[in-house]
Amino acid sequence: MTANKNMKLKILYLLKIFREETDEDHGLTMSQLISRLAAYGVDAERKSIYSDIAALRDFDIAIKMDSDKNPPEYALARPDFSLGELMLMVDAIESCRAITAPQADLLVRNVKTLANNFEQDKLDRRIHVVGRIKSENDSVFGSIDRVHEAIRRKCQISFRYSHRAPEDIPELAPACRLHIVTPLAIVYDEGFYYLTGWDRARDSMAEFRIDRMDQVFLTRLPAKENDEIRSYRYEEGVYRSFGRFKGRKATATLSVRPDKAEIIMDTFGDSAHFTMGKDGLLLAKVKVYESDQFFGWVASMGTMVGIVAPAWLVKDWRAFLKKLLAASGEKDA
Repeated sequence: MTANKNMKLKILYLLKIFREETDEDHGLTMSQLISRLAAYGVDAERKSIYSDIAALRDFDIAIKMDSDKNPPEYALARPDFSLGELMLMVDAIESCRAITAPQADLLVRNVKTLANNFEQDKLDRRIHVVGRIKSENDSVFGSIDRVHEAIRRKCQISFRYSHRAPEDIPELAPACRLHIVTPLAIVYDEGFYYLTGWDRARDSMAEFRIDRMDQVFLTRLPAKENDEIRSYRYEEGVYRSFGRFKGRKATATLSVRPDKAEIIMDTFGDSAHFTMGKDGLLLAKVKVYESDQFFGWVASMGTMVGIVAPAWLVKDWRAFLKKLLAASGEKDA
């Protein structure tokens, strides 16, 4: 019975052998194919393998025969994905901050199954991403699926949402608030997925990082409708990346409002160390390169983030602001 069952699977085993053990540079002789099939419990003859190869070709699977070799070798000429494409997939997975490390490992293992035996070792790639922050929410993909389903059904979703807080400031443990939202779009930016939607409690547009959304459910409430929602369009290029600009190294102390500590954590990751400062502000010690781009990032935070130390960095920060004011004055004149 087992032998008969294996015979029914012969052509599938043959395809598996071609995909795993052959490519443009590696082929198998007919004797080797018979031996490989025997290892799967399939007793095959040359004539039947010729017929199976013809059937695979009819199914648009490119099996080539290299007749210049003696004996001739057979190989898969056109794999589903090239090695370069598989490397690109692995690099994208390894660089993604929106998934957990175990999820990334699982996805990479799945991608490696698309490669043959000669390529799999080349896909053992580990990319170091400066400031990488791995999500702690394992259900981010499930949340994304439910958001898309809600958009399709035109209904609202409910979820719990929490802001991150420094672990070394326990009194700032984040509250996990319930939100009812009409979802409009999902955007992937800077390694994270963001939901844009109409927040019922705020009665306005809001944005949420999806890996911080928990217990995402579709509700029976119809999607909210108003002019702002109807006119919503995602504008490409809203988010700016200032690149890898480097100046003097500095161990900087930044002040930040406690409810905005996640701004520092998202930017500097686990390297940021927090203490409680004066006037109810948090002090974050971070390592940075001084540059106009760094100062521009601080300026973009408005009153939420400030530079406290060292003194020379504060001095340069003030000079940067004066330079901006002077340039603005010249334009007005």
